[in-house]
Amino acid sequence: MPAENILAVHRLSKSVGQGEHQLSILTGVELVVKPAETIALVGESGSGKSTLLGILAGLDDGSAGEVFLLGSPLHQMNEEQRAELRAKSVGFVFQSFMLVPTLNALENVQLPALLRGESDAQSREQAKSLLTQLGLAARLNHLPSQLSGGEQQRVALARAFSGRPTLLFADEPTGNLDRHTGERIADLLFSLNRDFATTLILVTHDEQLAARCDRRLRVRDGRLQEEV
Repeated sequence: MPAENILAVHRLSKSVGQGEHQLSILTGVELVVKPAETIALVGESGSGKSTLLGILAGLDDGSAGEVFLLGSPLHQMNEEQRAELRAKSVGFVFQSFMLVPTLNALENVQLPALLRGESDAQSREQAKSLLTQLGLAARLNHLPSQLSGGEQQRVALARAFSGRPTLLFADEPTGNLDRHTGERIADLLFSLNRDFATTLILVTHDEQLAARCDRRLRVRDGRLQEEV
């Protein structure tokens, strides 16, 4: 893959089941993403957007085809190698948040930095700063179970931002938020892109969020179609 590409996908397909019960989710997907691009993946519910996002991030396997992430061939790597690559360069905001239930908001945001070897003091201050920007200064010591869905979403976003990733994947990043908070989250996503040249790939039903992206790609009938 050319070094200037953040992501390159060739002939990617994904099917589940076997024999006559096999269901094709993605078929022959082609995609090239340049550094600092912002991309919205849109489409009907069940069209395969989240499946595609998971494969692009190395969280799932395609059934066929090639996926190069930051120059590395995900389709040839084992899970340990993929996890190492994600830890260094990739952020991911899950639709289901995936917060550690036994850690408070501050500790959840701090955790990736600690796993990368950063000091407790440095990572704690960075986590506090991010959570404060997201309006959660009074919720630092609350467990996920003590937070609303919107607050959990903001903690998950702060955790994804904490590593200043080269590439950030987000699955419905404003889906559980009111309009005002959603706009604040969108502003933060695009400031991350602007200030640190972070590439953004977002799955969204939010038309306003999609309109702010450089490119809008629709998943339809298992294929990826660029919309003007």
